[in-house]
Amino acid sequence: MQKSRGLGLKPLVSITTATYNSEKTLARTIESVLSQTYDNIEYLIVDGMSRDGTVKVAEAYQKRFQERGFAYRIVSEADGGMYDAINKGIRLCHGEVVGNINSDDWYEPYAVERAVAFMESAKCDYMYANLNIIRQDGTSFVKRARLQKIATSRHWNHPTQFAKREILCAYPYKVESLHDDFDLFLKVRKSGCNIGVLNEVLANFTMEGISHERNIRAAVNRGKCRYHIYRNNGYSRWYLLECVMIESAKMILG
Repeated sequence: MQKSRGLGLKPLVSITTATYNSEKTLARTIESVLSQTYDNIEYLIVDGMSRDGTVKVAEAYQKRFQERGFAYRIVSEADGGMYDAINKGIRLCHGEVVGNINSDDWYEPYAVERAVAFMESAKCDYMYANLNIIRQDGTSFVKRARLQKIATSRHWNHPTQFAKREILCAYPYKVESLHDDFDLFLKVRKSGCNIGVLNEVLANFTMEGISHERNIRAAVNRGKCRYHIYRNNGYSRWYLLECVMIESAKMILG
């Protein structure tokens, strides 16, 4: 991988959101993109042929994006799941920098502006930041971002990820499991590109779905999946302990 080059002046930033039957939460996600303090944004919603009102919710924002001066595109067609949809969005977008925010999460208003400024000052190709995590009971905590010598997902936060488009095109999501995002992170770590960590909250994540199911079978399946990703990326068998620690923490702390 080549050494990082700086970003251009006010580069175009593409944001992608993969959706499927997301009518109840999508408006909040869209509003968070629409309210960004950064002015040069392209937003793509990639829908997997939702059977509810998801596409109608997205279409209702066409005029507001036009008035804001943001390029806005909605694609609704069959896909192979969330990561296939994100890959499609990356292929379709035009930005020098790409971020992804899921349809039940949302950005802080300054997220894109701070990410671009940080990537330029740090001369990095890929970055992530602190994440505000909201539990199902409404309480929240901040998951702080770090870059450690030992590869781990404990201090890495996918919803806050921004990367140069060329990086994401070189390492597309594998479309194999729930943890394809972590597989990409490990590949980027090994690529030699410059990774930056910003210690500010850029996004909000709702703790729901199968990635946080609190039962033994789900925890074991998640742990096995994560372990296979480590091994497929050349990491040692000792990383089984890391997988056990993470799933144990989820079971105990929620």
